[in-house]
Amino acid sequence: MSFLVGENMTGGYGNADILHDCTIGVEKGEIAVIVGPNGAGKSTAMKAVFGMLNLRKGRVLLDGEDVTALAPQARVAKGMSFVPQVRNIFTSMTVQENLEMGGFIREDELSGTIEQIYDLFPVLKEKRRQPAGELSGGQRQQVAVGRALMTNPKVLMLDEPTAGVSPIVMDELFDRIIEIARTGISILMVEQNAKQALEIADKGYVLVQGENRFTDTGPALIADDEVRKTFLGG
Repeated sequence: MSFLVGENMTGGYGNADILHDCTIGVEKGEIAVIVGPNGAGKSTAMKAVFGMLNLRKGRVLLDGEDVTALAPQARVAKGMSFVPQVRNIFTSMTVQENLEMGGFIREDELSGTIEQIYDLFPVLKEKRRQPAGELSGGQRQQVAVGRALMTNPKVLMLDEPTAGVSPIVMDELFDRIIEIARTGISILMVEQNAKQALEIADKGYVLVQGENRFTDTGPALIADDEVRKTFLGG
């Protein structure tokens, strides 16, 4: 049983099911990546695990506890943190204020965690008094990830963290994601740069039309002829 798992999930929005008996999960301190064509249900699967849509069937377990009935904010209190693809920072607030807002559920001192985030993303320390809306796309993503880390999560969920950034920035973000996983935090992410993401993944899920088409280690999926030809561009 994975540390976090969305098991046999069926559901969607309104009466339309987007997920069909879909299972995704991640072990403690590992990186799991969800890839697949546009419209495959990747982000929907992530949102289902975080409690942002109702499941008709299936369940979500965190460290063995059934959290299926919990609202997203209650899942945050249990140790889950989610970074959406868009609208994931407060643009009019400074970098520092964004991070402080990320610690909203905590009652202890935040300064130590903020310093850890500045160690992880040094450019944010330089720009800590700047409005986050003035930053580059890659720097905004760093703010979003940093803000999510302020809750001291056990699981960090990222929806398309490298969307719209340059290849150099993508590589840098992936390096930081590896660093985060090495601290024992589980990473579950949806990623459009499938091959590069699978290269750093302990586990990979290829979704097609809301169903698990392939599930294996990242390297095994990259080595699979059908996966490579159909989903990774040859």
